[in-house]
Amino acid sequence: MEHISDAPIDESATLDSKTMNEKTVPAQFTEDEQHDQNLYKPFPVAEGTPLEDQILTIRAVAVGIVLGSLVSASNLYLGLKTGFGFSATIFSAIFGYGIIKSFSKWAPGVPILRGSFGPQENVIIQAAATGAGGITGLFVAALPAMYRLDLLSNNPKQDIGQIFTLTLMCSFFGLFFATPLRKFFVIQVARELRLIFPTPTATAITIRTMHSTGSGAREAMSKVKALSLAFFGALVHRVGSYYAIGILYDWHIFTWIYIWSGYTNWALNIENWGWYIEWTPAFIGSGMLIGLNSAISMFAGSVLAWGLIGPLLVHYGECIGVATMPDDPNWSPLVSFSSLRNIGVGTPSPRYWLLWPAVMIMVCASVAELLIQYKIIYIAFKSLFQQSKTGINAVAQKHGKRVFADHNRIEHHTDIVTDPALPKDQVKDWMWILGLLVTIVMAMVIYSVQWQMNPGLTILACILGFFFSFLCVQIGAVTDQPPVTASSKASQLVFGAVTSGHGYSIQHAQKLNLIAGGIAAGAADVATSLTGDFRTGFLLRTPPIKQWYAQAMGTFVAVWMAPGMFILFASAYPCILHPEDYDTCPFFAPSVSAWVAVAEAVTQPRISIPLSSGIFACCMGALSVIQVIFRHFYLVGPRDKYRVYLPNWGAIALSFIVPVPVFTNAALIGAIIAALWIKFKPHSFKIYGYAVAAGLIAGEGMGGVIGACLQLGGVSGDVYGTQLGCPGLSC
Repeated sequence: MEHISDAPIDESATLDSKTMNEKTVPAQFTEDEQHDQNLYKPFPVAEGTPLEDQILTIRAVAVGIVLGSLVSASNLYLGLKTGFGFSATIFSAIFGYGIIKSFSKWAPGVPILRGSFGPQENVIIQAAATGAGGITGLFVAALPAMYRLDLLSNNPKQDIGQIFTLTLMCSFFGLFFATPLRKFFVIQVARELRLIFPTPTATAITIRTMHSTGSGAREAMSKVKALSLAFFGALVHRVGSYYAIGILYDWHIFTWIYIWSGYTNWALNIENWGWYIEWTPAFIGSGMLIGLNSAISMFAGSVLAWGLIGPLLVHYGECIGVATMPDDPNWSPLVSFSSLRNIGVGTPSPRYWLLWPAVMIMVCASVAELLIQYKIIYIAFKSLFQQSKTGINAVAQKHGKRVFADHNRIEHHTDIVTDPALPKDQVKDWMWILGLLVTIVMAMVIYSVQWQMNPGLTILACILGFFFSFLCVQIGAVTDQPPVTASSKASQLVFGAVTSGHGYSIQHAQKLNLIAGGIAAGAADVATSLTGDFRTGFLLRTPPIKQWYAQAMGTFVAVWMAPGMFILFASAYPCILHPEDYDTCPFFAPSVSAWVAVAEAVTQPRISIPLSSGIFACCMGALSVIQVIFRHFYLVGPRDKYRVYLPNWGAIALSFIVPVPVFTNAALIGAIIAALWIKFKPHSFKIYGYAVAAGLIAGEGMGGVIGACLQLGGVSGDVYGTQLGCPGLSC
């Protein structure tokens, strides 16, 4: 699942546009402010900030877990729709500030709610929220892919034990080995590798500003109000639109034209390719965050896929559609081009044909982006090796010995940042080491029993998980876009090679393949989020041990919360797991399709890929790699300014997989709104922009959760609502 950056918009920073050799900073920092503010040192305590004796409070942890669970549920909804998600950091920081301030004002007599509220307790809120919302990616990719490949039962409720243990291992594996990454990435090599951590740094700046006296506090409450209004407005709109979807949510303009013509004109042919307007607050909000480059790339990809390539494929007989209402004389021209039924038998749908170019682009672009950083990756692992030698020498010196002769040079590295946390406030080594060892041993036993995965493969999956997490933290600290997709695909490719020729059945090999990818992606996702959270705490002088406790409590809740939400959606919308059994589905789950495709490609001796699709996929993959090389080696120095004009291949690939362009339309609308807002009211956007966008995203996500509950309760819009305005009275 791709993550939408929470940092303020910087149009020069696309999803993959920054090189690791550049110093990047949050967009709201000017060059003068950067000169005055050293981002490798903790911020000075703001004037008027109350003394915080106790920050790990019940109210902070509880509020953080609730907000993180809300983000987790929203990301499940958004991820299953389009493969995007957003982090819990700034959302929980702003909303948590408003909630705790309200507690202090309206319940001053309640012991656990009263008391002063400072920036460090605010950090605890977002730490708990980060833990509670950090494992959703597993449920919008690897796990649904297992059901689509018939590797589990037909009902997720029957697999709840396996789902819980898989979530438990991925979550706590990421938590425990992310702990020492704080010391390495935030303290030891941050300055040397120029690791800014844009979103965590922006979160720290936001928290510090909100808790400053004067205008900061006033602006904070303005942010809270804007976020709250956007959140509840989007929630009400999403729930209400279930009962009048063709009026409040989907505007099928070409269907309306077709009806007004007396069911005779050509407009329905445009409708067939998904060209209508969807007033989705979540993707308007996401467009406000991703900026014009990514939004235009997504829209251009949709035009290319569903406005040009798809129609040409059908015109020349390479692909076909399926009539959805062949017996209705008025609606017999209504055709679906997104079927995934009978793959490999007969002529494919445009959706299946376009799947392979999309997967090839994702794999080629993301892996190339990873490999192009070989120098900085070498530096990072060299630093890790040197720091390991330092640690070994420190232990050996206690016994009067010395293992490495150059340890003094290592220990006195001039680029190491001063850690503001006292030894008593650090996470003790035995805590994370013991937790990591117990998690790995439990994983070997549980995966062997439940998933028939031998301990050697489990250890390999954990090693890959650590390796790719290390890279994701490092690259995400500069680009704000960790290559989680590349990590999962690379793990799938490695396990495809490892299991090939060893007597595994195709289904067993596919199960191992998806588990390995899930471990890599899940661990990388969790580790990246938690390391970024440590960066926020570092800047605000928050004791790491208290952050760690909050993260652990949030993670524990996520282990039980995330599977429950997944079962809720899978029960309400069975088409998520078996789309081939249904004519339509509100959740296209593009990430799932990509994971299934890679698993099949590396495990099946023969896979039915149309020749023309394969050739086009190779060409597009090569083009995406060429752009990565061109950007990193040619568009440097004075030519760096032209990077903003390069397309975002990850966004293009995503638009190829999602079989309707409505989400790209909405994202483009949001990006245009944000661009105009920034141009004419930059100060206003700085205060309200992110709050409005985050509220829209989370509000619709929560509305989607309520919609799933209404669906299960038999009182949803398809029972009591109207389909007026929809093609064939069916949306």
